[in-house]
Amino acid sequence: MSVLLDPFAVAFVQRALLGGALVAVVCGVVGTWVVLRGMAFLGEAMAHGMLPGIAIATLTGFPPVAGAAVSAAVMSVGVGALQRRGRLSADTSIGLLFVASLSLGVIVISASRSFATDASAILFGDILAIERGDLVLLAGAAVVTLLVAAAGHRSFVALTVDPRQAHLLGLRPRLAHVLLVGLVTLAVVSAYQAVGSLLVVGMLLGPAVAAGAWTRRIVPTMLLAAVIGVVAVAAGLVLSWHLGTAAGATVAFTAICSGAVSTGIRALARLTRPTLAERTA
Repeated sequence: MSVLLDPFAVAFVQRALLGGALVAVVCGVVGTWVVLRGMAFLGEAMAHGMLPGIAIATLTGFPPVAGAAVSAAVMSVGVGALQRRGRLSADTSIGLLFVASLSLGVIVISASRSFATDASAILFGDILAIERGDLVLLAGAAVVTLLVAAAGHRSFVALTVDPRQAHLLGLRPRLAHVLLVGLVTLAVVSAYQAVGSLLVVGMLLGPAVAAGAWTRRIVPTMLLAAVIGVVAVAAGLVLSWHLGTAAGATVAFTAICSGAVSTGIRALARLTRPTLAERTA
């Protein structure tokens, strides 16, 4: 037991656990909708689309979180604009802006010879560097996420089931879609410091997929995904501590593994469950 608890005797690991837990709550709620709505590609694009904003903010002395937020917001607005005016499909619009943002970020980074360390932190995160101010921002993101998810729950469900019916019921599916995109943006921005822009989708998808293997109801899936995410953060920090691996990447990998392990256990349970004929025999 001491092997598991020893890392958490250190203050910066405690902050990492608390920050990671807040990220898990945000990603558990948002990730459930990402899986249900098939928005994984958008989440990936948002995560990569933050790169130019973070790079420019770092070079100019502004907070990287502010740059990430601006860049992700531009990405979401750009996707919507291309779909409405250019009549492009969602995948095409996202793909175009995804590559453009990633390329611009690499150009900005390559133009600075002193950017290597910061680039590593941007791409792969630095969860062990979370400070008290970061915890306040993460707590705020979690509160906003929960409030928006609760207020828009009925509209989100209707949008997922049948957008046309949602429109007939006066649930404003376009606004619901915008709010969902906003939640995805908030999730990737708040989580990038913990696991980096390349790995943030792991926290969004892994716990949600793991929870979805056990429940089909939306709210229980969110709650279970948040719990699984917190466990993945704690397990990832312990593994990172003892193996000497990158903390953010280990946490993201653990989150992805939770989805695979949970799905495998559920499938095994179904195979080994006795059939009705066997129980009555």
